[in-house]
Amino acid sequence: MLKENLVMLRNIHGFSQEEIAEKINISRQAYAKWESGATVPDIEKCSLLAQTYGISIDSLVKSETADGIGMIPPAPKGKNIWGSVTINDRGQLVIPKGARDKFQLTGGKRLIVLGDETGIALIPAETFEAKMKKAMEFASIQTDRDLM
Repeated sequence: MLKENLVMLRNIHGFSQEEIAEKINISRQAYAKWESGATVPDIEKCSLLAQTYGISIDSLVKSETADGIGMIPPAPKGKNIWGSVTINDRGQLVIPKGARDKFQLTGGKRLIVLGDETGIALIPAETFEAKMKKAMEFASIQTDRDLM
């Protein structure tokens, strides 16, 4: 788990073993041993590694897999990777249980579907509507100031 995450995170961020070793003040050889699984970092070094990669220590030492994908990288702090879903013939999908629990998604809950060229996002309707209301109020204030 840990050794695979170290390799994956280093490659995702484009660092060499030497660059990571310098960032956390150890030798490249010591870091290479962590990636090979020969040794493991102490908790202080895990904390430095997590800070360097912008993830939690928990995410650093655990691994997760997704159907059809295999091992997935640890998500940045405050972000989640829930896994994959399959859209059925009617265009429906099942939101993973962890996501449903985190956002209290139950039957009848309204979601707003947003997207760009690379993907889609689901936002609880109440959250989206509250943010839009606030944006419209701000725009109204700005327009009033421009008219003065």
